[in-house]
Amino acid sequence: MTLRYKEYGDKSASLMVFLHGGGVSDWMWDQQVQYFKHYHCIVPILPEHGLNNVDIPFSIKGSAEALIQLIEEKARGKKVILIGFSLGSQVIIQLLSMKPDLIDFAMINSASVRPMPYMKKIIKPAIKLSFPLIKNRYFSKLQAKQLYIGEVYFERYYEESCQLKPDTLIRVLEENMSFEIPIDFRKAKGKILVTVGEKEKGVMKKSAKDIVNANPNCTGIILPKVGHGVSLAMPDFFNHLVEGWIQEGRLPKECSMIG
Repeated sequence: MTLRYKEYGDKSASLMVFLHGGGVSDWMWDQQVQYFKHYHCIVPILPEHGLNNVDIPFSIKGSAEALIQLIEEKARGKKVILIGFSLGSQVIIQLLSMKPDLIDFAMINSASVRPMPYMKKIIKPAIKLSFPLIKNRYFSKLQAKQLYIGEVYFERYYEESCQLKPDTLIRVLEENMSFEIPIDFRKAKGKILVTVGEKEKGVMKKSAKDIVNANPNCTGIILPKVGHGVSLAMPDFFNHLVEGWIQEGRLPKECSMIG
């Protein structure tokens, strides 16, 4: 499997790879690739996300395998920084479990690692009933607001949502809700930063704590005054957080630590 991707910045610099969440695509990282143009930035587009990207069915493990291949092809001995959000963060956890020596820094934002089998049972009937809502602009506006997607990106988000097929949405949600930390995640090396928004659901905060406790190289922080989608909600804060952590190991004073 080969991932589609977009490439930016200085190809001689350290490699910085951004993995988007479910239901969005590469554009969610626009404000990061602009800020980190002095890095070699790569933004993969996960299978069945974005426009006209339905050749390969999505799976977390398959995406991790393809991402390993892409990073090995592009890194060529360079420092590797991997940054993910939500579904993309689950792919990162899977990747680190499969290839523990691949990265120097990994940032895991808002990853769910507590399987929800009771929810998985109702995904298919629920999607079959609610799927027509996806093409309803008012409903899409409500969904976009939850993810901090403003007017600048709404039309792109809406266009991609309208292209989704029921089977795709079911598959992505089943993967997301079944995911748990692989046992080999404890072997992952490099520095790992785990973040969760202060306003996120309890299961997300518990997941963040589980990830921190699963690997001694993890540091965890709670991001103040934000829910699910910090890089879109507070791009400047997020960019400075990434920069300070990578360059100096510094974390914002306003963040509380995950114990």
